[in-house]
Order: sequence, then C-alpha cells, then structure tokens
Amino acid sequence: MSLPFRDDQDPNYLKSGALYVPAGGGPSKWFSGDTYTIKASSETTNGSLGLVEATVPPGNGPVAHVHTKTDEAFYVLNGEVEILDGERTFTAGTGDFVFVPRGTRHRFKNTGVHAARILFMFTPPGEERVFMYGDEAQPGQSPIRWTLERFATPEILKFNEESGVVILPEVD
Repeated sequence: MSLPFRDDQDPNYLKSGALYVPAGGGPSKWFSGDTYTIKASSETTNGSLGLVEATVPPGNGPVAHVHTKTDEAFYVLNGEVEILDGERTFTAGTGDFVFVPRGTRHRFKNTGVHAARILFMFTPPGEERVFMYGDEAQPGQSPIRWTLERFATPEILKFNEESGVVILPEVD
C-alpha cells in the first residue's frame, strides 16, 4: 500500500470554500427581547444549514411555536433554559443538547438569574432569516421584551406563513 502524495494539480488540494465567522461576527438583531446573531444561513452554506447564537436574558425566550418544515436543534453554551416540548417542560443546562423535530410545539425560556447563551441550528435552513425582522442590536443596551402583537407585523406574518411557522402561545 502506498501513501498518497501531494499533487498540486489535484483540485482536492486547491479548493477552498470554508465559511469562517469570527467571534462576534454575523448580523445581530434584537428579537423577542433576546439577541440573535446569525452565524450561518441558507445563503452562506449553500442551503445546508442555518446556525444562530442567542443571548437570552432571565425570563426571556420566544413564544411557543411549531416549525412545520424545519427541524431545530439547541446546544446550551451556558445558563439554564426551560424547554416546552408539546405539553411537557424540562430544564436544559450548560452542555445539554435538545433536538426538536418539525411539527413539535416548543419554546425555551431562561429560568436562571444570568443571561443564557444558546447555539441553535435549523435543517433545512431558512428560518434563521426571521431574525432579520428584529431591531438592530445596540451595544451597551438591553433588548426590550416583545408583546405577542409585535410578532404580528405584516413582514413576520408573511415570513411565518411561507416558512411554515405557526405561533401557538401558552395559555396563562
């Protein structure tokens, strides 16, 4: 058996195309009282995945919803979040992973005393674009928690309809 040798004419040696997003990079928006930074999108990954980093203040998180066309996965970088999964809830903490298959009503809520950071992925991608309808994040300021009506802007309603997102709020 011979080992392969470097061949500068072989396209496998020459091709580049990695997506590199440095720490702090990517568009950051305030959405639902949280800060969302899009690290990878359908456009930047050739339709492979969407990856978003979220910073969620205590008590915050999105309204309950269902993705009918997309699976979503969460990895808790730090903090503690309550996950709604259909009718049940459970707590996910630092280092925990949660996979939410399409068609599952869910949400997360920071139940800790410090901001939680979560990395989440959409497959197939596209739903990460909803965060672009948020407000431009302002350094040194805190995002404002949204009311349910704020989710009902014409742009977000149209996006949700096209993307198959259904808002299913919890009843108090």
